[in-house]
Amino acid sequence: MSGGGTRRVRAGRRTVEVHRPDKVLFPGGGDAKEYTKGDLVDFYRAVAPFMLPHLRGRPLMLERHPDGLDGPTFMQKNTPDHYPEWITRVELAKEGGTVCHAVCDDTATLLYLADQASITLHRWLSRTGSVDHPDRLVFDLDPAGDDFEAVREAARLLGELLDELELPSALMTTGSRGLHVIVPLNGRHDFDEVRAFARDVADTLAEAHPDRLTTAARKKERGERLYLDIQRNAYAQTAVAPYTVRSRPGAPVATPITWDQLDDPELGARRWTIADAVEQARTNPWSGLLSRGRALGPARRRLIALRG
Repeated sequence: MSGGGTRRVRAGRRTVEVHRPDKVLFPGGGDAKEYTKGDLVDFYRAVAPFMLPHLRGRPLMLERHPDGLDGPTFMQKNTPDHYPEWITRVELAKEGGTVCHAVCDDTATLLYLADQASITLHRWLSRTGSVDHPDRLVFDLDPAGDDFEAVREAARLLGELLDELELPSALMTTGSRGLHVIVPLNGRHDFDEVRAFARDVADTLAEAHPDRLTTAARKKERGERLYLDIQRNAYAQTAVAPYTVRSRPGAPVATPITWDQLDDPELGARRWTIADAVEQARTNPWSGLLSRGRALGPARRRLIALRG
């Protein structure tokens, strides 16, 4: 139902108003299709059953584009007073004060955020009940240029090392340039412990393949090598949520994949868009992987033994 430039969308027990649904957020051009705010809302409504398990209970940072990709970008952490009272909020400490983050616990919230032109949802790696103890560890694999083969190779090597450490891992296209490799944790380690472990894993891999991989934080020290980025594993840092849309032409989507799909010659960081990501979601590519959260103690001992 629509009228006066407003469309009403039912989401569970709530009805969300979508204002100016025909507003173009993703201009077309070249190979990229044009998508409107209404298209964004429809995608998030369709993908909600697959996306919400990765959002519930997690503070968010919202990447907003009220005037579409061609307009200014707003990175929003604080929840405005005018947001509906039924949207979950959590007030968390930051340096010199607090931030009131929105939390997306249901489809109605997801659609409301889409109406606010929150194209990309960046989520914490910990949950509101235990914000200092992440239950996800993320390795971010981004190429020096646009060489996706280097990303594919790094992911393969990292996956093999995590297998040796007997840690389950999940793979996701970022919708931008690279891949995320995600390890489920049991939530008993603090961020410092998790980050130190991630750094040791990355260092081990980079030392074994010094011509291809690096942990150098400065770009000028990396050369053409792929950077194994573990910086997201810290308090108040975020990572793009599974199935979130990225603010790039064509509306690519950060999409979970299976390890077998890593060998697909068609695979790329922007392989799926809002036109077809729901089909991939329905294949359940992570199939219970993230419910198998592990402690890092045994893996750390294995890593020490590997490093000799």
